[in-house]
Amino acid sequence: MTTAKYKRVLLKLSGEALLGEQKFGLSPSYTRYLAGEIRKVRELGVEVAVVIGGGNFMRGAAVAEQGIDRATADYMGMLGMVINALAMRSQLEAVGVETRVQTALAIDAVAEPYIRLRAISHLRKGYVVIFAAGTGNPYFTSDTAAALRAAEIEASVILMGKNAVDGVYDADPKVRKDARKFDELAYRDLLDKRLAVMDATAAALAEERAIPIIVFDISQADAMVRAAKGEAVGTLVHSSR
Repeated sequence: MTTAKYKRVLLKLSGEALLGEQKFGLSPSYTRYLAGEIRKVRELGVEVAVVIGGGNFMRGAAVAEQGIDRATADYMGMLGMVINALAMRSQLEAVGVETRVQTALAIDAVAEPYIRLRAISHLRKGYVVIFAAGTGNPYFTSDTAAALRAAEIEASVILMGKNAVDGVYDADPKVRKDARKFDELAYRDLLDKRLAVMDATAAALAEERAIPIIVFDISQADAMVRAAKGEAVGTLVHSSR
């Protein structure tokens, strides 16, 4: 068995990645598939942390446009992230992967509070740790939460799983057939070209901490395993330093 390149990874999933074929909510069958893919990475001996967005339920910025104040809308979105984290924990445990959920919002009945050293301890014991509720602050995206948690736990890489998009393109490949895929990018290129991969705050933090990001299609079986092994999958975004 090929050994993994990365010792500790942070998997970033959008809320939409849990939709499967649905238009709203989450798909039990697809979340079970995702749990199986994460288990394959754990079986390599890789420590796995996860951050999941909440866009399959709601986006704070979109709700704010309908009259709810932005901070309240963002807290509502964080609750959607907690729902996703609990669903993924259940599916992971169903396939034999011990999992802990830590949330940036205090919800003691369903999850632990986020404590950095406890999270690292869980990872060292082989548990998958899911970080829920973003950073716990309004106005910050789940991308920023992923970059922040990756820095805090000293993850080797951020694996950014997209649904049916196999990397970073210069245009939306679902709209433009001539869109060009990048095999590799520096963070500066990502920001200068305004490529819609992650928000600027997240990219700046990842660049500052020199944490590479691999953007890949998580709907492709074994793509995450291949990324963890260091094989050429999707698009590698790295610091220019």
